[in-house]
Amino acid sequence: MVNGHYVESDLNDTYIGNVHRHDLIYKYYRKYASQRALGFCCSREHAEEMAKEFSKRGIPSVAVYSNAKGKYSEDRKSAIQKLEKGDIKVIFSVDMFNEGVDIPSVDMVLFLRPTESPIVFLQQLGRGLRKSKGKDYLNVLDFIGNYQKAGRVRFLLTEHSTKEKMCYRPTNQRDYPDDCIIDFDMRLIDLFEEMDKKNTKLKELIEYEYFRIKEQLNRVPTRMDLFTYMDDFIYQQAIKNSKENPFKRYLDYRKDLNELSNEEEQLYQRIGKDFILELENTRMTKVYKMPVLMAFYNHGHIRMELDEDELLESWKEFFSTGSNWKDFFSNDSSNNTYKRYQQISDKEHINKIKDMPVKFLLKSSKSFFIKKDGFVIALNENLKDVINNPVFIKEMQDVIEYRVMDYYQRRYREKEIL
Repeated sequence: MVNGHYVESDLNDTYIGNVHRHDLIYKYYRKYASQRALGFCCSREHAEEMAKEFSKRGIPSVAVYSNAKGKYSEDRKSAIQKLEKGDIKVIFSVDMFNEGVDIPSVDMVLFLRPTESPIVFLQQLGRGLRKSKGKDYLNVLDFIGNYQKAGRVRFLLTEHSTKEKMCYRPTNQRDYPDDCIIDFDMRLIDLFEEMDKKNTKLKELIEYEYFRIKEQLNRVPTRMDLFTYMDDFIYQQAIKNSKENPFKRYLDYRKDLNELSNEEEQLYQRIGKDFILELENTRMTKVYKMPVLMAFYNHGHIRMELDEDELLESWKEFFSTGSNWKDFFSNDSSNNTYKRYQQISDKEHINKIKDMPVKFLLKSSKSFFIKKDGFVIALNENLKDVINNPVFIKEMQDVIEYRVMDYYQRRYREKEIL
């Protein structure tokens, strides 16, 4: 492995031309009498060879990979149609069926290559877990050692929170879906118990949630999507861990996952990305900064500077929404009523805006928020080139909406504790 990733040439040396391995895979494939199978390979050459070896043994098979031109290759759509009709029995693929493609009738999954990530393993396993008429179960043939991740199947089939440690209890089947039975060999149960004692890395849990939500929504998730759909226990752990918290650096996080679009890649290289990072990390013990940032955002028509009237309009719009007015006051006095809030003059509002959020934004974010004659606060002139960029506008909206929702969730939890 190099930098945590398998080297394709090394995998080819291990798996290609290995006659004993071909015979072993074929032997166990025949043992379980599959009608439609998916095999996951390490390279184009590997997929071609597996399709060739199976076809030579009387099992019609094809290889599926990007820009396929091999003797046994098929494009994905054609291969799926042939598999569903029974014209072929096995598709050997390379990174083409990890996510987003459903062939419900698949009754066997063959793991023929190692994966760096448990996320990829779970995505590949998921290709065979769809219900289909006449399909009673899924056979999983693991020729790699992915059994080390198989214990997670127990967790994924229940509604248990991750904080329950995913411990396996052989006699407890009540939490599984109807008509679902899990029957592991006792030696595997002992192995799983040992594995459960080790903490699953938070980074892996967050990454799994990201791709689960992406598949659920059929699009790249925003911060608000993660906030809304992420397992709450994982979310709470993520925001407590500054190193692994994706909400503190969401563009960086998606960059690391190779999940940025071309347009987002262009924004990533510019000052707009740094400004978004500033919004993600600006301190917010109170919610006062949000209506100021909303005034800059201006419902998608971003302003470069703000005068008193523009700030006041956004400020009052925010605090007049729902029960937000309660956060206008800096203490929990019983005198802090909505009637009292309504009696506050525009001048008092302006003074509070200048003395609190504006003052702290100018002090803590000097690179982006500046003083400008004739205005209360302005953006750095270097941002002028990006404020009309659709990606930048979308990112700014997402950050602001997420920070507001996260703030109110934290406030609610604190009150629950009290």
